[in-house]
Amino acid sequence: MISHFARFALVCGALVSLGAMSLARAEGTYEIPAGAHFNPDKLAKVTEFFKNEVATGKIAGATVLIQQHGKPVYHEAFGVQDVVSKAPITDKTIFRLSSLTKTITSVVAMQLIQDGKFKLDDPVSKYIPSFANVKVGEEKKAEDGTKTLELVPLARPITILDLMRHTSGITYGFYGDSLVRKAYRDANIYAGEFDLAEFAERIAKLPLHNQPGALWQYGHSTDILARIMEIVSGKTLFEIEKEKLLDPLGMTDTGFFVTEPERLKRLAQPLPNDSDFRVGRQYRTEVRQKWESASGGMVSTMADYERFAQMLLNGGSLDGKTILKPETFKLMATDQIGPGSGVERDYFYFPGDGFGMGLGFAVRTDPGNAKPPPPGDLGELKWDGASGCYLVIDRKQDMFFVLLEQTPTERQRVQRTLKQLVYEAMEN
Repeated sequence: MISHFARFALVCGALVSLGAMSLARAEGTYEIPAGAHFNPDKLAKVTEFFKNEVATGKIAGATVLIQQHGKPVYHEAFGVQDVVSKAPITDKTIFRLSSLTKTITSVVAMQLIQDGKFKLDDPVSKYIPSFANVKVGEEKKAEDGTKTLELVPLARPITILDLMRHTSGITYGFYGDSLVRKAYRDANIYAGEFDLAEFAERIAKLPLHNQPGALWQYGHSTDILARIMEIVSGKTLFEIEKEKLLDPLGMTDTGFFVTEPERLKRLAQPLPNDSDFRVGRQYRTEVRQKWESASGGMVSTMADYERFAQMLLNGGSLDGKTILKPETFKLMATDQIGPGSGVERDYFYFPGDGFGMGLGFAVRTDPGNAKPPPPGDLGELKWDGASGCYLVIDRKQDMFFVLLEQTPTERQRVQRTLKQLVYEAMEN
């Protein structure tokens, strides 16, 4: 296991060095010197912003936590968890995490890797044989302009690493208009009752969007990863997560379903006119089902998720419990698709300009091309979800912030504004 980590760490270190060199050459800077603190008067602008969002009917409510040096420097809730019940948002309000689910799945996957259950360079077909027969869908254009899909063999097998950094070629069918994405839509992969085992077989019948390792491609990779986690553990995904992460961190309200009457009363709801999460399927959080969606099905609370975020900020441990070894965390937090990786980026590169991709998180590698560059620090980790939930880890400032909300249409604007306000409130 040590040699395996060492091999990847060598590549990772080279990529980080390249990122640091490009940063040093950049004109100006977007970073704040380490040791910055927050100005309470400037943090008041965060309050003003969210109060206005609620007052003008943009969102039902939200909760924001900024924590530095292990203590909250800003912790406020706004609006209501449900415009029907008008119940106020608290730290125990339950939110759909959407793709922030991937952060939890990825951490537990890395725990299994450090336990020796599987390796990053293992082929997926070692655990799910049907993936040995997967083909890549290449679009061909005829003289009359019509497009057809030609199925071609894999240039190399899909690996666990591909699943974790989203380079497997597995996609989603609810964005974009490529023929492979259309095939996903036509296959009706969310129909009926199914578990992760059945879902993996459904995905294996579909063509890949691109060759493994060739392109960053957002999709159901994390669900296939979760199925492998089940296979090597002999347990369901939730059982693994409870044992390895949720119970050790005391994350008692984090899971996949909210069916108990007491918990249903704490479930946040989006505004009625903003309830389409646009992920190709209906959220069935309130109905217990077989499929534990590792890529977008979990719920959590601020009380729970702040412990997860603090563990990450600490580099893998919390309250004397080691979730990730230092070398495991370093691997997760290092760009895996930078120069020399062979991974291309297209219009649908969701980590965004200036960010690479670690194993479960986007990683800030350079200022990017925007003028002025968005705020943040080199090495920042971030992810978000279609429901609006948002996580930023800034180890340089020993700080993280979490936003929990349920607003698919307003989320990107709200997230960008919050990040701007957080960094504008920092000073030396």
